[in-house]
Amino acid sequence: MIRRLAEEGRLSGAVVHGGLVWLAGQVADDASLDAEGQTADVLRQIDALLAEAGTSKSRLLSVQVILADIRDAPAMNRAWDAWLDPAAKPARFTIQAPLVDPAWKVEITGVAALP
Repeated sequence: MIRRLAEEGRLSGAVVHGGLVWLAGQVADDASLDAEGQTADVLRQIDALLAEAGTSKSRLLSVQVILADIRDAPAMNRAWDAWLDPAAKPARFTIQAPLVDPAWKVEITGVAALP
């Protein structure tokens, strides 16, 4: 069975299948925030999607962080470190790439396991 969560016109916010939750790239609802604020906003959205799927950040396997400007990495990491479960760190990579909306500073996607 495949479950699609938070469906929009072009995509689902997450797809649940085979014991895994696949997150779409999440961006800030409030693009006027700085990189730390946008990251915290995105991480709150990820928490909500994972809860809807029946899991949590402690079961994240892999996370990909895309920054529009790599110089925002320290700000992004402050929000990440405040949110992270230190007993359940996922594999993670961070890259710089242009994002669709120039106001977005960060986009995060990942894969989590179901209990």
